[in-house]
Amino acid sequence: MSVRELVVLGTASQVPTRHRNHNGYLLRWDGEGILFDPGEGTQRQMLRAGAAAHDLNRICVTHFHGDHSLGLAGVIQRINLDRVPHPVTAHYPGSGQRFFDRLRYATAYRETVGITEEPVAADGPLARTPGYTLEARKLSHPVESYGYRLVEPDGRRMLPDRLAAHGIKGPDVGRIQREGTLDGIALEDVSEVRRGQRFAFVMDTRLCEGVQALAEGCDLLVIESTFLDEDEELAVEYGHLTAGQAARVARDADVRHLVLTHFSQRYSDPEEFERQARAAGYEGELTVARDLLRVPLPKRR
Repeated sequence: MSVRELVVLGTASQVPTRHRNHNGYLLRWDGEGILFDPGEGTQRQMLRAGAAAHDLNRICVTHFHGDHSLGLAGVIQRINLDRVPHPVTAHYPGSGQRFFDRLRYATAYRETVGITEEPVAADGPLARTPGYTLEARKLSHPVESYGYRLVEPDGRRMLPDRLAAHGIKGPDVGRIQREGTLDGIALEDVSEVRRGQRFAFVMDTRLCEGVQALAEGCDLLVIESTFLDEDEELAVEYGHLTAGQAARVARDADVRHLVLTHFSQRYSDPEEFERQARAAGYEGELTVARDLLRVPLPKRR
């Protein structure tokens, strides 16, 4: 049975706290696992969450600040220690190649798995698989930063009443799906378009075109909300979003489920992020992330 869910490994901005680890987010997408922004301690958080190195197919780093990348060394070494039997691909800003190299070879270990390096240099598609297209968009932060977006190809949903009206049943259902027509009846006559699911991951950034493009029409949007609205000047200065800004992005982009994360340690009440997001007019599903939380993608409409 396919699983599509976000496993939250860490939610702290800049420094960990007693209750929040550095960043780390694992997206389970059917049979694949995509690890986003492995901060310090990610390997241990994966253990606590019941995730293994064998679950990883891709690693996506938005930028090379420590709270988003210091866990790379341990994760890559664990992939090699466990002799993961399938290819693992790493995406990260190309301008940070020297940082990736230092983290990949931070200490001595035996390489048993080839990590494919695919640095990001511009907006656009990074990978196409039967299950999704992975895209990147540049964000606005003091160092080069990219957000990521998965888009599932549209499919078709068979309509039982129309199939019955045309007398199509049993093996003929599969035949019309494969061939597109059956005895003069077109696939479009007995089915409708099933929109592919969409997921986006937006970390450290000010408001910019890339944020909106990544969020557009998402079923699940994971987005930073480092600051509360009263500290918007600080957010702009340091290249971050507030809870209200993130919520307005989600509202305007018709996001179905919004996940707020990457919280500054200056705030002690996580419920205030939800209150400000609702005050900004977002009415969809809303989660204020906490470590080790699992968030399923919404069911298809």
